Amino acid sequence: DEARFLEKPPLSYIALIAKAILSSPTNKLNLAAIYKYIEDNFPFYKNKGRGWRNSVRHNLSLNDCFIKVGRCEDGKGNYWSIHPSNLNDFVHGDFRQHRRSR
Repeated sequence: DEARFLEKPPLSYIALIAKAILSSPTNKLNLAAIYKYIEDNFPFYKNKGRGWRNSVRHNLSLNDCFIKVGRCEDGKGNYWSIHPSNLNDFVHGDFRQHRRSR
């Protein structure tokens, strides 16, 4: 059922990013690894140009549920993780956007 395989997944970008990060044993990934996870696990995005990557970057930088957790060893970019206050929700499949209290 190839058509269904290539359908857009019914997941928000927050959910896609969270699933990628949670797939890592360290619960952190750099941007390239997040892209790779999404393309490998959701083939819809493989041939969709680069526009969806802008949405991933936008969601990483604008949503409080994602945090930078240090520079990559090669000095190119940062690792991204899930804010501790959102981790439990994401682990249990609740990918709604939550605002942290400041």
